[in-house]
Amino acid sequence: MDGMTAPTARKVLLAAPRGYCAGVDRAVIAVEKALEQYGAPVYVRHEIVHNKYVVKTLEKKGAIFVDETEEVPEGNIVIFSAHGVAPVVHEEARRGKLATIDATCPLVTKVHKEAVRFAKEDYDILLIGHEGHEEVIGTSGEAPDHITLVDGPGDVANVEVRDPDRVVWLSQTTLSVDETMETVGALQQKFPNLLSPPSDDICYATQNRQIAVKQMGADADLVIVVGSKNSSNSVRLVEVALGAGAKDAHLVDYADEIDEAWLEGVTTVGVTSGASVPEILVEGVLDWLAERGYGDVETITAAQESITFSLPKELRRDLRAEAAGMVGGESA
Repeated sequence: MDGMTAPTARKVLLAAPRGYCAGVDRAVIAVEKALEQYGAPVYVRHEIVHNKYVVKTLEKKGAIFVDETEEVPEGNIVIFSAHGVAPVVHEEARRGKLATIDATCPLVTKVHKEAVRFAKEDYDILLIGHEGHEEVIGTSGEAPDHITLVDGPGDVANVEVRDPDRVVWLSQTTLSVDETMETVGALQQKFPNLLSPPSDDICYATQNRQIAVKQMGADADLVIVVGSKNSSNSVRLVEVALGAGAKDAHLVDYADEIDEAWLEGVTTVGVTSGASVPEILVEGVLDWLAERGYGDVETITAAQESITFSLPKELRRDLRAEAAGMVGGESA
């Protein structure tokens, strides 16, 4: 072309897997089924999953989201979110004469059971996670006298235990795999006899989404992660993208939050979404990019996911009758 360089084609690298994991799918369907089965209102303690769009959609169908169990009028149904709750919350529901549906992700339940078991064996449990996150609060509540939170590698210096030979680590399920292993390494240096959980606590979906972002991050000028700011696994995807070599990365709930300025000098855009994000939001971002010349989409597949979880068993019972029975003083 007489010394002229051809313009580089604009393209999108679309991560797979992305979006809904099995635990989120189960929790959202649990709310939808409860509304179908029992009629509105159905109360949900905290956001069922950390995604604005999902919460708004369920509110339109008749779900009422509350911060605390005490806000639910007696004789009603309350659903516990995918992040899990402490035993004290189940007790609050009993006192409030509420029928409950537990939509805790089974992978979070696994960590709860590990915490209970190690506490019974009188271990000090070092829980790697983010302070204030609902999942951490729920897990810590299983054995508050035995659990110490470790919020990243920088927190390790402050950790004290009763017996360095009886220490085990567990973790929040939605963390960065790399950062968690860095924290574990620091803990192992401090406590050489540190025990590991029987199986990895970081969930398969979190790991797979991070692997997919690593694979495309190095080739992307910009990575757009679709997800909400209070979604731990979505926030981690932005960090993983930058760590993998992406020149820029941003978290957005919706396509209209993308800033046109981000596209300056960008030929390759990576797109992924957190584990609580419905695909319709990703499609909105792809449409937005296509309108601006990024219509060529290549899927980067890191893993195949086929795992599913059965719905909460409580959906197979007449919970309205049980709740009425509690209020009437009968044993449910």
